[in-house]
Amino acid sequence: MKLGFLDFISSNSDNSQIAQLRINRVLAMLLAGISIPTSGFLLQEYFQNPLAGPSVLGITSVASLSVAFYIFFSQDLVLPEFLQNSFLSISAIGGSLVLMLILLAFSNRFQDKSFLIIFGFLVSALAGAVVSILQFYAENQSLKNYILWSFGANNQVSTNQIWVLSIIVIIGLFLGFKSIKPLIGNSLGTSYAQSLGVNLNQLKFLVIITSSLLSASVTAFLGPILFIGIVVPHFCRMIFNPAKLWQQWILNMFLGIFIMEFFSIISELSQFPLNVITSLFGIPVILAMMMSNKRTV
Repeated sequence: MKLGFLDFISSNSDNSQIAQLRINRVLAMLLAGISIPTSGFLLQEYFQNPLAGPSVLGITSVASLSVAFYIFFSQDLVLPEFLQNSFLSISAIGGSLVLMLILLAFSNRFQDKSFLIIFGFLVSALAGAVVSILQFYAENQSLKNYILWSFGANNQVSTNQIWVLSIIVIIGLFLGFKSIKPLIGNSLGTSYAQSLGVNLNQLKFLVIITSSLLSASVTAFLGPILFIGIVVPHFCRMIFNPAKLWQQWILNMFLGIFIMEFFSIISELSQFPLNVITSLFGIPVILAMMMSNKRTV
């Protein structure tokens, strides 16, 4: 009778752990579905380029590089789990902030903003090369940890990580909300925006902080989730255009949540890494966008 009671307790404990893992998985995809499309939406509206996004501009790659440095060089540090998660997030956000400052510095010197897309691809290639060097010299456990992280294994997200990610996302959404009104003026042209009293330097700062917080925090905890930040805003413009900027933003978040939850189900059923599924979905869509723009020119 005691054994049966102990088995019952053990079974309930296992079921509660499985349920908690599934809840964390759903919450992680919900936060990613809000964050990544919002980051891409703000960047596209600021640069007035439908191909601008955290992955294309190199933000995700540099955040991944920062995480790689942290994983490979902090293996001997004995830290509590909460501090490890915090430093992981700080390293990703710090790397993306540095890159965005460099991008905006270049944007002031070059009139053609398409240069930033090329620059982003070059940065992504450089970051990938440095990560490959780190992987070559890394120890087995560090290499395994980085590979598992890079797969976008959202089923490994803990409750503490969900709390940290939620706080960062809330801060990012607050800053994003403050940037919507200035972005409306920015879309009408620099001189017109200044006549409306839009502080362009403050807008630049808001876009940097918001996009970096949102994309880098998701990258830190869920791995690099590519192309969603470009594709979701594009679909929203197809579905609901013309529309006010804040309406587009809300639609981006709802569509992003639906797509990420759907991809999470596909990833669980197929056992494919999440970032592989998003890439298989995003690359054909971006190619179609480029071909469509070419036909309209």
